[in-house]
Amino acid sequence: MFEKVKALLVEELQVKADDVTLDAELVSDLGINSLELADLVLQCEEKFDVEISDDDIRSFVTVGNVVDFLERVAK
Repeated sequence: MFEKVKALLVEELQVKADDVTLDAELVSDLGINSLELADLVLQCEEKFDVEISDDDIRSFVTVGNVVDFLERVAK
């Protein structure tokens, strides 16, 4: 799942692949703004056939948070 999320970050948001780790913070380490976060959420919803609530989005601080969430809910 980490590799899939990493690929989304690199391909869709032009994040440097070397910067993407489980501990990397989306905003402070990867420079993702709120619009890009919304785009990431939409991409994840489409790719993994999940719904992500606003409360879930608030818990997305690190790449690892996103991966953990998707591993729990993805079909």
